[in-house]
Formats: sequence, structure tokens, C-alpha cells
Amino acid sequence: MSQDPPAPTGHGPDGATGAPGAASGGAADASEAPKAGDGAPSPAPDAPEEEAEQPQDAWSARRDLYAHSPGIMVGASARFEGGLSGRDQHGVSGGHVVGDVIMGSKTEIYQLGVSSDAHTSGLVPQDSLDRTAALFVPGGDGSVFTGLVERLRTERVLVLSGQHFTGRRTAALMLLNRLGATPVRALDRDTTPAALPGLLDGARGHVLCDLALRRDLPLRDTHLLALRDRLVEQDAYLVITVDPAAALEDVSVAHWRPPRSRAVLEAHLTARPDGPAGLGAEAAALLEHRSVKEFLDRGHQLREVAAFARLLARVATGRAAGHELEHFSLAALESQVEEWFGDPSASLSDKAFLVSLAAFDEAPYALTAELSDALYALLQKTEDPSKSPLVPVFGNAAGGRLNRARAERYEENEMTEWGPVAQRKARYRDDRTALVLLREVWTGHPSARPALVAWLDRLADDGRPLVRTRAASTAAVLAAADLPSAMALVITRWATSRRYRQRLVAVNALTLAHFLGAPNVLRILGSWCTGGDRRERWTAIRAYALIGPAHPAQALLALRSAACTHFAAGDGRGGDTDRLAEEIDELSSSVALLLLSPAGGQVLAEMESWLGDEPALRDLALRAFLYACAHPQDDDPAGSPAPLLEWYAQASAVRAPQARDLTDLWAAALRDRHHTDDALAVLRTWTWSADHLPRAEAALTALLSDLAETETDRRRLAHLLRTMPAEDGGATPPPVAGRMLAVVDPG
Repeated sequence: MSQDPPAPTGHGPDGATGAPGAASGGAADASEAPKAGDGAPSPAPDAPEEEAEQPQDAWSARRDLYAHSPGIMVGASARFEGGLSGRDQHGVSGGHVVGDVIMGSKTEIYQLGVSSDAHTSGLVPQDSLDRTAALFVPGGDGSVFTGLVERLRTERVLVLSGQHFTGRRTAALMLLNRLGATPVRALDRDTTPAALPGLLDGARGHVLCDLALRRDLPLRDTHLLALRDRLVEQDAYLVITVDPAAALEDVSVAHWRPPRSRAVLEAHLTARPDGPAGLGAEAAALLEHRSVKEFLDRGHQLREVAAFARLLARVATGRAAGHELEHFSLAALESQVEEWFGDPSASLSDKAFLVSLAAFDEAPYALTAELSDALYALLQKTEDPSKSPLVPVFGNAAGGRLNRARAERYEENEMTEWGPVAQRKARYRDDRTALVLLREVWTGHPSARPALVAWLDRLADDGRPLVRTRAASTAAVLAAADLPSAMALVITRWATSRRYRQRLVAVNALTLAHFLGAPNVLRILGSWCTGGDRRERWTAIRAYALIGPAHPAQALLALRSAACTHFAAGDGRGGDTDRLAEEIDELSSSVALLLLSPAGGQVLAEMESWLGDEPALRDLALRAFLYACAHPQDDDPAGSPAPLLEWYAQASAVRAPQARDLTDLWAAALRDRHHTDDALAVLRTWTWSADHLPRAEAALTALLSDLAETETDRRRLAHLLRTMPAEDGGATPPPVAGRMLAVVDPG
């Protein structure tokens, strides 16, 4: 019976591992990086003086990736055994839809019946009103709508406030129809409030949808009084629809609340000649179909619900295949994203915000808005390089921006280096939107690429781990959509930068791209790992620590090849010993992370086999083993033995072969003159832990008993236990050392 170690899920606040000989991991974040340029993308910063920057250690870098990656990417990667499973999964379950969204061709686009907001004056056909009335769902129990009808009857003019695509135009028409105020004339939205009375031409009903208002030309109560007088003269009625943030002064508005999507779906089916009354039990069963429930749970717009109802009716009558129901939701989302970018009335600032929100989905809203302005300035420069970018300081209310983007704000703690901090965050209501949108802007609007690449360079060099992680996750989506372009324009430049910070962003980008289904990532890492470019090699070695748990055999083979090719003793590099030592440390850290992953059993067996191999592999095995031994079990607030000590205890209790492998690696480390001191330092730390953790004491006592095989081994261990100081630095060994000494040296 074999037993793998539990994967660690947390790290200390400073990312320190206590690994013997390990470099400090905090230096990368200590210095503020220079800002990227505002123009076209340039090579990643490559100043010689930046060579002094120290890389963030692998343990804390992995912690930041887990903590700051978008939730949907965690859900995608979790489909791999041992993937990025350090957080609760949410988003697209198992990553199935993620692959469909990012890879492959676009799904079929269905007719969603988009109504035009730019209609001009004209009579609304009565047969159109009749069809709409047959499908209309007022929402709630209907009493609110009835109250609005009576209010319109009394006041003659009604200002109806509601969000886009919530059925507010339909509600306006139905208020007039219910009142009998027909025919209905639609008025042009591009008019001024003062000119409205002159547009009333004798029709009984008038509707003005999405009146274009400005802060300097608001709709006032005096305008409504003038309209009411004219409407009374003509025995007519008027309904005006506006956004919730419209410029109004002393105007009492009626608030429109849309009906439930399921009620609208049922109404559309019932009103059709081939609706449930004609289709019987088959239509009722379709309403309970998994695809229907998933569609309704996505919170689609009412126009999309109506189109879905038409498709559902065709499926029920055999005129469409059932699998089309599964594709419809994604097709509707893709259509919405294309509409956003293709809308000439939407400002460049709004489109920049959509991209920033996609990159920073589930991140603090203030951060999303801040970096949206940076992207907006770069896009302005792309559109007109002769002008200086102009970013308005005020004017974009958060509520309106998010509603137009079909997004929402919510309160949640954000993990920082100072602990959890409450933040107001923002996210798309449909968790697939970010991926669809980033793919669309990268592949559908290549003119935006120079600004987007320059923006990502700025994010990759930011001092905040969250921002750098989102640069990586955004690049990962671009790579999954178009690998050659993303590699050439973004990721390879980061991977070959002098800046460790940017190389680490490349590591995370390749890792997330692989889990999103980007092709050939393992092939890229394999060639880099044994290639001649030391920066690409560093990037690949780090990436294998993250991707390796899902592909342990490939990762171990690549890391083994790197050790044998580049890091063998006497590599012939002469005075480049410092650089060689640094790269050996990176290799050791990556193997150690793999050993502490869910693939640890396979990794342990491979490392044990390296003990009898060439010196470079033996050295790598022992270094990596001691790095892993020194890593604390810090996901248990009550305190637990170190992960490898806990693993040894579990394996030993069931007499699993892995207990012997762990003992062999310990014995080899203690007997190797290059590693003895580091091994004894780890045992000293474990002994201090055992002094206040009975479980650790039992496990360590058993391990020391197994390690005391020869007289030399016993003397070495006994000397450690007799001479070790107390944990607080006192000269007297802790009491537990005496108890263990009785086991190691009974005489």
C-alpha cells in the first residue's frame, strides 16, 4: 500500500521556506519597477543594474499564483490531477466549457432579436403590439404593472427607469396598449426635452425610448408639466424610458423591474401555436432539461430568453437538434461581446473598461478602474499618435459602468501580504465573459494589440502581486486563443527579460495557458529547459514546478535532463559559479515543490533512483529533498509536523515502501559531506517542533531510530541531540532531545 503526501495549500506571509541555502524570496517585491512606456511595445526592461534583483522564491510565488488567479482559471486547471487546486473551485466546472470558449471556432450565432435604440419617429404596427402583448410578462403578481397603468392614466406622462435589455421598452409599449392608447408613435431619442411637446402629433400613444440626456440639458419637472398640458389637449399619453443614471431634475420616475427569466420562457412557449398546449409532456420535460436550467442560471437578458424559447420550441417539434440548447448560451454571450466592441455609440473608455474588467475579474473595483484608464490612454495613442492621451478624472459612475458591462460589485476579503483586507470587488455576472472578451479583443481586433501589449508590459512590472498575476492570466488567455502571436509579442519577451519579476510572469502565463488548453506548452518548456538561453531555462524550470504535478513523468525527465546537460560538476563555466549555484537552487526548488505535490509518490521514487546515478543527479536529489524537508506545514493553524515528517509517519504506520525511500534519502543526506550540515539543521528544527507537538515527537523518534543504522550514524545523531540549543537560544537542549537520545544511543 502506497501513500502520497497531502499537498500543502498555504505559505507563510513572507514566503520563506527555511530551506538550507535558499535565497530570500522578498527582494523581488522590495524595489519599485520603472513604468513601461506609453507607446508601442518595446523589449522588456533589460538594464544591467537590474541584475542585482533577487527572484521571489518558488514557494511564495506559487502562493501568489493560487491567491490571485481568476476563479474560472482555477476551475479550468483543477481538471488536471494535482493542478492549481489550492482554492475552492468555482466558475466552469471541470474546465469543459473553458476549452470550448478559448479554443476552437466560434459557435453558431442565433438571431437574438436586438431592438434598435436609434429608431426614428414612426407608428408602431398594431400587429406588432398584439404579438408583444401575447408574450408580455409584467413581473411579480402583476399588481405593480397595474399600478403603473393607473399612474399613466392619471398623469398622462410617465418616466420609466430601468437597465438596458431588461424589457423596459416592451413595458412602455404595453403600458400604452393596456390603457388603449393606440396607435402608438415612437419618437426619436435624439431630441431635447424642451422640444418634446412639439413632437406630439395627434396619436393617442407616444413612446420615447432611451431619451438622450446630458448633465447640461437634463429632463426637468417643468418639461413634464408642459408635456402633460399638451397631452391633455390631445387626449394622449406618453411613456419615456431612461437609464437609472439619467440626468433628471425633480422628476418622479417609475422603476421597472424585469420579470423572472423562467416566466418569460414559459410565456413565449405558451403563446406559440406549437407551445406546451400543443406539445404536451415533451415541452414540459424540455423546461426541466439540464441545458435549460443552466441557461436560466446564467442570468441572460430577456431578448436572449425569447430567442432561446424559439429554439426550445424547434427542438420540441424536431426541427432542431437537442445539442443546440447546450451551445445557445455561449453563442449569445459571444454575440453580446461582439456587439460591445462593434457598437459605434460606445466610447473608447467604455471598451477599455470592458477589457480591464476581463483581466481583473473578481478583483477590487478601484484597481480595475485605475488600470482601465491606463489602457484607455494607450488605446487613444493608437487611434491618434499626434494627440496627448486625455483621461477624464471624474464622470464614470461605477454602477452605470458595471450595469452596461453586465457586471456587479460585491464585498469580499482580498488576501494581501498584510493579511485579509475587505474590498469592494467587481465581476462579470456570467463567469465566462472574461475569457470570451479577451479572446475577441485579441483575435477579432488586432489593431488593439500594440496598446494591449504595452498595457500588459506595464502590468507585468507592477509592484503588486495581484496585478502581475493578472498580467499572466490575461496573457494565458491570449496564448490559448492564438499561441504564436502571444508567444512572439508577449510571453517570450518576458521569459528572456533580465527582470526576474517579468520572467515569473511568463512562468505563470505558460502555466495557466497550459491549463486552459493552449497547445504545445510542454514542448516549449522542454526545449527551453535544455536549451542554451539561461533565462528561458530559468522560466521553464519554474514552470515545471507548477505544471509538473499534472505531468510528473514529463517534468522529472525535463528537470533531469537540465541537471545532466547544464549543471553537472565541472561544467566548464569557470568563474560563473554564482550563476551556476543559483540555477541549481532553482532546479532543487522545483523538484522539492513536485515532491510536496499530489504526485509526490512518483517523484519520491524517481529521486531515490537518482542517488545511484551520476553526481549531478545525486546532488539534485539531496538538495531538493532537504528543501522539501525544511518546508513547514503552515496550512494548519494549530500546528502540524513538517509535511515530509508527517508523510514518513503515515507511510511507516502502514509499512509502505515510501517510508524506506524517505529513510534512504535521509541517510544519504546525513552521510554526504556536502549536505550533512544542512541535514542536521533540518533535524534540529524538527526536534524543536517535536518539543511541543506529540505527533511530531513520535514520528521523529521512529525516523531517528531507523537512521541510526551504523555506529557513525548513531554518534552523529547523538552529538546533535546532546549539543543542540533550546529553541529560544538557551544552552540547555530541549527535554525532547533527551528522550530521543535514549532511543538513538541507549548506552
